[in-house]
Amino acid sequence: MEATSAKIEVHDLHYSVADLEILKGISVSIAPAEILCVMGLSGSGKSTLIRNIAGLVQPSAGEVRIDGTKTSGLTEEELLPHRAKMGVVFQYAALFDSMTVYENIAFGVLRGPRRAQYKKAPPIKIARIVAQRLREVGLPGIERRLPSELSGGMRRRVGLARALATEPEIVLYDEPTSGLDPVTAAFIDDLILTTRERNKVTSIVVSHDMGSIYRIADHVLMIYEGKAQFHGTVAELKASTDPVVRQFINGDTQGPIQNQQGHAPRKGNKR
Repeated sequence: MEATSAKIEVHDLHYSVADLEILKGISVSIAPAEILCVMGLSGSGKSTLIRNIAGLVQPSAGEVRIDGTKTSGLTEEELLPHRAKMGVVFQYAALFDSMTVYENIAFGVLRGPRRAQYKKAPPIKIARIVAQRLREVGLPGIERRLPSELSGGMRRRVGLARALATEPEIVLYDEPTSGLDPVTAAFIDDLILTTRERNKVTSIVVSHDMGSIYRIADHVLMIYEGKAQFHGTVAELKASTDPVVRQFINGDTQGPIQNQQGHAPRKGNKR
C-alpha cells in the first residue's frame, strides 16, 4: 500500500474461524479525527473488524495499518506501541463489578497499554487523571461508587472515561448506545462528538442505531455477508438505492435480507 495521511487503513481484510469466513475482503481508509460508523446485521463481522484493528485477533489475509505502519502480523510485544494509541469502549461498558469507579478507571491506566509510563506515578497523579476523565464525561465525584450503583448510561460513560484515561489517539466503540433509552443514547452521542473535538481522536463506532449513526458519523461502512455493502457519507447513505441498504435502514421485513431464522424473502423479492 502507498503511504497516505490516513490514521487507519484496512486493505482486503479477510478473517476466518475454522471453516467460517467472517470478513471477506474489507477495505476502508479512516482519516485523522474522523468518526466512522460501522453498521450491519448481528453477526455480520462488525465487532470482528474492530478486533482486527485493535490487534486482538490477526487477519487470515489482508492487512491493517496504523499511521502508515502495518500492524497485522506483529507479535504481542511489537503491537504494544500501537495499542497504546487506542482506547476501547466495550458493549455494556464491561466494568469490573467488584471494583469502584476509581479502581476501574485506574486499572485502565496502570494495566493498560501505557502502563510503563505510569508505573512509578504517585497515587495523586492517578487520582487526578481519574477525576479529570470523570469530569469530561459529566460524572464528577463518583469515584467511590460501584458499577451496581450506576445506571446503564452512567456505566457507559465510566467505560468511556476508562478508555480516555490513557490519552488515546483512536477510540473504538462497540455498540455504545445498545439498550439505552433515546435521551441517554443521544447524550452518549454528544460525548462521542465532544471527545472527538476535545481530544482530536479518530473514532470507529459499531452501531445498529440509525438515529445515532445519522447524528455522529462522518462516514458509514455497512458490512453485509462479510463484505462492504456500502461506504460513504450520511447523505449518501440516505440517498442510496441499494436494496440491501434500504431494507436495513428502514427496518423492513421484506427485501433481499433474510431474517434471523433463515427464511427466504417473499416470492418476487430478489436475493
